[in-house]
Amino acid sequence: MTAFSLEPAQLTWCAELRALAAERLRPLAEKGEPGRVNRALLAELGALGLLPRLFTSGALDLCLMRESLAHACTEAETALALQGLGAHPVHAHGTEAQRARWLPRVSDGSAVAAFALSEPDAGSDAAALRLAAHPDTRSDGRTGWRLTGEKCWISNAPEADFYTVFARTTPGAGARGVTAFLVPADRPGLTGAPLDMLSPHPIGALDFDAVPVTADDVLGEPDRGFRVAMGTLNLFRPSVGAFAVGMAQAALDATLAHTAARDAFGGKLRDLQTVAHQVAEMALRTEAARLMVYAAATAYDEDAPDVPRRAAMAKLLATETAQYVVDKAVQLHGARALRRGHLLEHLYREVRAPRVYEGASEVQRGIIAKELYRTLDSTTKEAGT
Repeated sequence: MTAFSLEPAQLTWCAELRALAAERLRPLAEKGEPGRVNRALLAELGALGLLPRLFTSGALDLCLMRESLAHACTEAETALALQGLGAHPVHAHGTEAQRARWLPRVSDGSAVAAFALSEPDAGSDAAALRLAAHPDTRSDGRTGWRLTGEKCWISNAPEADFYTVFARTTPGAGARGVTAFLVPADRPGLTGAPLDMLSPHPIGALDFDAVPVTADDVLGEPDRGFRVAMGTLNLFRPSVGAFAVGMAQAALDATLAHTAARDAFGGKLRDLQTVAHQVAEMALRTEAARLMVYAAATAYDEDAPDVPRRAAMAKLLATETAQYVVDKAVQLHGARALRRGHLLEHLYREVRAPRVYEGASEVQRGIIAKELYRTLDSTTKEAGT
């Protein structure tokens, strides 16, 4: 299978997901409180078998899930994605005990996961984080650490049941001195507060006041947490693009229906060339973004060497495209699209955040350039030897 033509079974599955999102997930999402974890929605995602697929699917299937859910229910898409983001390090790097304790509960929606990387002054620069892990010897003689510092802009905080936390275990070592820890929310010294954000899903700040962790809480190896973080982001960045593509497609579909039915200047809006050309541009950019997302996901599934570059390109193009498409859709709908509760009013609020989280657009451009020059330098070196 190529990345540019889905199999009939995949197309059927995507259609089924869109129907499930509209019929069973959207009603639960509408009952939820903005800025709070919707546990009923998570339970339904688990009952439908979608949360378990986070740990059995490849990157392309993850993208298809996120795109399809986003088309009909962005809240369901985001709830699923945040479970995956927070729990993937446990799935990929956790011990048998860690996986046995948490992954079944993540899969049925009874435990809420969170990915705690960003900090007030570090943002997307994972190598610059300051949450300190100070060595600590417990009363029973076991060695461990005490986590002290802050995390900020953490999705699902402070309501998550556990956090994948990245802390500095070796000062001054940059990316090489970071360790990933699995920290249950009930650890002493861990507190949090919600943040009032534009995006409707829950986001909060966390405060670590000498929070105890031991070797049993490490994900992967000490001082190798940066790999845990980047491996997770390389998987989820293309799927952020898929989320964006789903929103763009929803905005495009709404615009097609509106411009075909709306009377204007003695005809329909669709009859105006300036309108038709804008719709064509929206469709062109959406499809281009979709293909790049699928290509990046397929590269990840095939363990290609250029995954970081492809993942960054896919996230960058898709999120910037979705912003463009949703904005054009609002313009073509006019004032009705600005009314609270309209699909496009909702998408307009949702579409902005993906250009910032999991690495802002500027960070993605930096990754792309770094990878391009790294390839050039490698090729030049090989040619000269």
